[in-house]
Order: sequence, then C-alpha cells, then structure tokens
Amino acid sequence: MRPAAHVRVDRERCIGAGMCVLTAPEVFDQDPDDGLVILLDAEPPTAHRAAARMAAGLCPARALAFHEPESGGLGTAR
Repeated sequence: MRPAAHVRVDRERCIGAGMCVLTAPEVFDQDPDDGLVILLDAEPPTAHRAAARMAAGLCPARALAFHEPESGGLGTAR
C-alpha cells in the first residue's frame, strides 16, 4: 500500500483565484461567501494525487501545500 499524501491549505494566504478548484475539484472547493479555498480531502486517493500536486504548484498565492512521503526508499516524483 502506498503511503498517504497530505494536502494543507492556508486560507489566510488564499486570494480566491480558483485554480485549485479548476485543477482538482475532487480535492478543493471554494467558499461561496468569501471565495476562499475549502479543502475537501486532506489525504486524496492515488487517482487524485497528480491533480492535487498540480493545483499546489499553480496556486498564485502559494496557499496550498502537497506532501507525498517517499515510498520504500525509491523516492517519488513531485
């Protein structure tokens, strides 16, 4: 079994650009009141990890963090 990836959001840094929601709608949403990010899944399944990783990289405010543990000492691409 693959170790769990972890996603964190910093709503204080979020500017509501929505790139996360467009890139990984299974992992992120936007608050209808203030437009800020809402984390739907802090440990996304394997099928959604690539999108969550991409969303973290695209966030203009750097309000998202994606961490995927190394597996079996072989390392993983991030």
